[in-house]
Amino acid sequence: MGEKDIIRDLYEVILDRRQKQPDGSYTAYLFEQGEDKILKKIGEEAAEVLIAAKNGGGAALVGEMADLVYHLLVLLAWHGLAPEDVLAELAARRQKKS
Repeated sequence: MGEKDIIRDLYEVILDRRQKQPDGSYTAYLFEQGEDKILKKIGEEAAEVLIAAKNGGGAALVGEMADLVYHLLVLLAWHGLAPEDVLAELAARRQKKS
């Protein structure tokens, strides 16, 4: 699995966990708890990103950013959206500015 595919691969795992709801799966737990829990986790992770950045960044910032991206992918799945939807929006915005 290359770095280029990691977002799509992770998203596919999220979708699989949502569908199969395996015991002990944190992702399945988030879907079971619902959107409010997912949004709360995004808020917590965003705050942790800010703290890690203020504390000098480095590996801590990378780790917190990874946590935030994961939870954002869960939110996309909750709403029936895909990472490609966000990428398409970013590409469209770039085209408008070029």
